[in-house]
Amino acid sequence: MTRLLYRLGLRTAGHPWRTIAVWLGVAVVAFLAAGAVGGTPQDDFNIDRAAAQTGVEQLREHFPESAVAGSSALVVVHDRAGDAVDDTAVADLTSRLSELDHATSVSAPRWSADRDTAVLTVVFDVPVTHPDLTGGAGVEAMEEAAAEVVGDELQVELGGELPNAGPGEVEGTGEIAGVVVALILMTLVLGTVVTAGLPLLVALVGLAVSVAGVTLLAGVMSVSTSAPTVALMVGLGVGIDYALLLITRFLEHLRNDGVTVPEAAGRATATAGRSVVFASAIVLVSLMGLPLAGLPIYSSLGLATGIAVVAVAATALTLVPALCGLFGRRLLPKRERRGLPPRRTRPRREPLAARWAMGVGRRPMVWTLAATLFLITLAAPTLAMRTWPRDVSDSPAESTTRQAYDIIAAELGPGANGPLTVVVDRAAIGDAGVAAATAQLAETDGIAAVGEPLVSPDGEVAVIQAEPAFGPSDARTPDLVEQLRDDLDAAEVTGSTALFSDISGLMAERIWLVVGFVILLSVLLLAAMFRSVVVPVKAAVLNLLSIGAAYGVVTAVFQWGWGAGLLGFEETVPVSSFLPILMFAVLFGLSMDYEVFLLSRIREDWLQTGDARGSVVRGLAATGRVISTAAAVMVAVFLGFATESDLVVQQLGVGMAVAILLDATVVRMVLVPATMTMLGHRSWWLPRWLDRLLPAIEAESGERPWERVVGRGADAARDETGVSVRG
Repeated sequence: MTRLLYRLGLRTAGHPWRTIAVWLGVAVVAFLAAGAVGGTPQDDFNIDRAAAQTGVEQLREHFPESAVAGSSALVVVHDRAGDAVDDTAVADLTSRLSELDHATSVSAPRWSADRDTAVLTVVFDVPVTHPDLTGGAGVEAMEEAAAEVVGDELQVELGGELPNAGPGEVEGTGEIAGVVVALILMTLVLGTVVTAGLPLLVALVGLAVSVAGVTLLAGVMSVSTSAPTVALMVGLGVGIDYALLLITRFLEHLRNDGVTVPEAAGRATATAGRSVVFASAIVLVSLMGLPLAGLPIYSSLGLATGIAVVAVAATALTLVPALCGLFGRRLLPKRERRGLPPRRTRPRREPLAARWAMGVGRRPMVWTLAATLFLITLAAPTLAMRTWPRDVSDSPAESTTRQAYDIIAAELGPGANGPLTVVVDRAAIGDAGVAAATAQLAETDGIAAVGEPLVSPDGEVAVIQAEPAFGPSDARTPDLVEQLRDDLDAAEVTGSTALFSDISGLMAERIWLVVGFVILLSVLLLAAMFRSVVVPVKAAVLNLLSIGAAYGVVTAVFQWGWGAGLLGFEETVPVSSFLPILMFAVLFGLSMDYEVFLLSRIREDWLQTGDARGSVVRGLAATGRVISTAAAVMVAVFLGFATESDLVVQQLGVGMAVAILLDATVVRMVLVPATMTMLGHRSWWLPRWLDRLLPAIEAESGERPWERVVGRGADAARDETGVSVRG
């Protein structure tokens, strides 16, 4: 692989415009294909293992014209002054809504006690993924119908399935601010704006291709509405990191080896490029664990994010050497290009990272215990984490869905936003059994209202709507759902609230399967890379510590409200049920990125010197600055995404920013040098039998393909790579 990467870097650097043209062509083809056969993201909550799915299937079978077969929306009409809403206006609105495309029925209005609020339910015969409803078309049609009837006299808000189905609007302000901060940081480290801009440019090219790829994915399968944003977040962070690592190594070879620009690009691709390949492989291995969660939404999140990682890794490995070949020595600071000595007012000292590593190495046990205790303390709130998939009450206060939710809760009761649907097998227990189930529901603690049974057209089942006395995301909801399932005979408890309760339970069970799978494959891959058992096990343990600390911070901020005001979050909410598994898979891969970057240099030095402790100091000195910069860039990017309105993206942004910050400081700068100093040469222990079984894919083999090429002469080098080493 090293020789292949060396040739790749040498060729792309020698023919930069050809490489750029190829990527432009790839982008154009990808976008044309996405426009022709791409799809729209849409959440899929059909979950075979969820108890609520049985009731959903019964409704689809016995009520084919119901909203379960198609989709629905709520239209809330409210008088702000508290006066009674005119019946004529509501009747006119009902008539206009019934004329909408694909609208099969509009329910009779449900009035509040003081009649200042009316709620209409519109049922469509097609799902929310239908082209006539996607892209806001269905919502706009309802808004136009309401505007023609009530004008500005009454408040009209939309809720329910259809208005909540579309992807949240990505404002982008926070992301832009994060990118600007990242650009400033890279400029300070690399010395020029042009050099700092290259990682960002390369990452954006990869992201452009990945956006088209995710759109194509949505054309062949259901893709979560959060998937494009998560893919963009991860792709931007790792794309900048990969490109930054390659450019830093290019400048290092250009400064220290006295070689030509193409040769420096080839050497950087052979060394740092190898780390990029294995780092991206680790991320992909982690994402492979997401489908084991058992929800379609996780499969799409894993595939979409994987597309982004592959795209940015490919652009980094090809566009970075091409742009290095194009700009050449102009990427060096101006003083270096002019041959001037660097400005120094004090004698040259060891790099700060080296001095820090030596300081940690003097008392490794003390540093290990202190850092571990700190991470465990941050992780402690995880024990109190409460999860819930999503709730409209988490939406921005100014959104129409949130305002509809608040009006319904205030006028009709909090449970009206999340009624439980009870499907009774009428064929088995008869009308007497249906009546008994209705009475039992009304007498159940936690149920505020029970509707009249509705018998299916074929007479096989009856449906009863039961409204809890509390909102859907209340901590009492899961217990209420389970109690009803235990108490009711020949009945299924379903609906979105029951389904979300099932999702929380399923995720709590499946997370251990995902964690075990990801850790096992990652440890095996790292063992094959670094020819060690101790290194990958240690890396897995340290990653679990940093991820646990991130869980604790997310719980404290969002669930307990600690520091929420500083981050601009208005209310305390449960942690999204989708977050723990998603955050673990993504973070485990990203944390391993830095592990690969650092340990590759440590192992490279260890192979050359045999000095176990010294290689830790020198490896940290060589990578400390670039890893710290890369981590700071990623933290800035993730905090930018934390400003979005989508709760999953908010919590993911905060959690990932915290985890990366801890990983680059406490883990990488304290725990890694401390533990490796204590272990010494034992860090690289590998049983002979395992050495024979593991494939030879070492991250750093010590191979220097350029020495072999140069040794055969410039003409031979030109023949093999197409670029002269003298050029």
